[in-house]
Parts: sequence; C-alpha cells; structure tokens
Amino acid sequence: MGKHFTLTASDSHQLGAYRADPAGTPKGGIIVIQEIFGVNQHIRKVCDDFAKEGYVAVAPALFDRTQKDYQSGYTPAEIEKSRTFVAKPDWDAMLRDTDAALKDLKSVGPLGIVGFCMGGTIAFLAATRLSGLSAAVGYYGGRIVAFADEKPKCPVQLHFGEKDASIPMTDVEIIKQKRSQDCEIYVYNEAGHGFHCDERGSFHKGSADVAWKRTTEFFAKHMKK
Repeated sequence: MGKHFTLTASDSHQLGAYRADPAGTPKGGIIVIQEIFGVNQHIRKVCDDFAKEGYVAVAPALFDRTQKDYQSGYTPAEIEKSRTFVAKPDWDAMLRDTDAALKDLKSVGPLGIVGFCMGGTIAFLAATRLSGLSAAVGYYGGRIVAFADEKPKCPVQLHFGEKDASIPMTDVEIIKQKRSQDCEIYVYNEAGHGFHCDERGSFHKGSADVAWKRTTEFFAKHMKK
C-alpha cells in the first residue's frame, strides 16, 4: 500500500520515511512516530490503517542519524539492541526529523501526530514545541512525565496501560495533575506496555480497539478542513 521516500530536516540531514495514501481525497495528514524498533512492519501497518481511515500517513525513520533503515522485531535480543538507540535520546534531533515530515505533509490539509512508546513522548513534545499540528496522540510515552510542565499548542490525547512495567502509575498521576486541563488521559486496566502492537506478547485487543476508536474520533473532531 505504501512507498518509501526521503525527507530532509532543517539541518540538511536526510532520512528515510514510509508513506501510505488513502484511496480518495485525503482528510488530512498523520505523522506516525515509531517505537524503538524503527519503521518496522508494525509501524508501516499503522500508517496503512490511517490511510484506510482517509489520511495520508508518514512515518519518518528517526534512527537514521545513528543507523540507516534500522528495523527490529521483538525478541529479547532485539529489544536489548533497540534500547541502545535511546540510551541518551537526542530529542531535539528527533523533533527536527519529525518536523521534516510535518512540513512535507502540510499541503494535504490539517495535520495530526501519533506516536508509540518512544514515539508517544515525541508526539507530546511535538505538540508543545512544533507548529502546525491540529491534534496529537501519544501511546505509552515513557518520558512524557519529564516534560509534563510543557504546555501543548494543540489538543492532546494520551493512552497508558495500568500494567505497564516501564511506566509507573505514579508517573501517569503526575501527568494528570499537570496536564489534565489540556490533555485527555486514558488508562487501560488490563493493558501493559505496547498493547497496541499485535506482534507483541503484550498486545491487548480489547484495550487496543477502544484506544484506536478514541484516537480516530479525536483526529476526526480536531482535524476538520
């Protein structure tokens, strides 16, 4: 369904990206931000799913600055290797690469962003630091708590799993205290980390279905032409 192409960031860095287009006239554009596993099969499928919803979806390859076209599965060894990419995350560089996708898409209509895991934090940061977004959605963004004092420039929706071993509920409470006035925050009692990804052992279909419905309705509400 999709195609691979190249984006250029403001510092002239060139990065790969995956793009999926809808069948008809697009309702707008969605930037899809990867987990630590690169623009892999799961992230490409998320783009394809948004294309079916009527959006142009683009996933920029945020690890291209370190390793070109890095993609990974979910075995313990692959997870361990993928974690090395975010040992000292360069959030500013990843936001420059995210902004390149934003600028590339701006002609298609209103723009939204969605991110998972590492990408959930970037989706939140994009809402607070970048311009041109109509809506932002973050799934299990583990570092959002560190940036919770930053005020979003657009409506934000956040999803967390209560059984997430890497994001304590105390962090989610801090985010709620600081951001409940401008962020919709949902916690899924039965879900752990990565609950949206049907290729992972932590996939939880019930939570994923509810979160996806909320996500698509949120974008539909805030991304009107």
